[in-house]
Amino acid sequence: MDFTLNGKARTYSGDPDRPLLWVLREDEALTGTKYGCGVAACGACTVLIDGTPTRSCATPASAVAGTKVTTIEGLNGKVGEAVRTAWRELDVVQCGWCQSGQMLTATAFLTETPAPTEAEITAAMDNNLCRCATYQRIKTAVARAADIAKG
Repeated sequence: MDFTLNGKARTYSGDPDRPLLWVLREDEALTGTKYGCGVAACGACTVLIDGTPTRSCATPASAVAGTKVTTIEGLNGKVGEAVRTAWRELDVVQCGWCQSGQMLTATAFLTETPAPTEAEITAAMDNNLCRCATYQRIKTAVARAADIAKG
């Protein structure tokens, strides 16, 4: 099975039912994508598949055939860089476990909604859990990233 991972062509020939999370972490040594709950409820394992936030713990490897997968290690572009900058400026991270999923979700959201309202930010980020409860810093960073991306 061929797919693109962070801009590079990859081939996976293992178990097609293996969760993408473990392909990324164990086979590709991309450990920025985190294991949180294992049932696609928390968002720590979120990656972008063709630009859409997807829970990699519940996505079989076979589902990424012919797609473009982006992990936190491959996050780039105008919006991705704006998100990185906002996260650093506002010191969002506490323990950091959920942050790769938060940042990828924010990037996909801001790509589709470049000038979001506070309510839209809350709704977009609501499905990603943060055990440290840095929700206000995350929401503030999403708004800041939108401003940075505008230029």
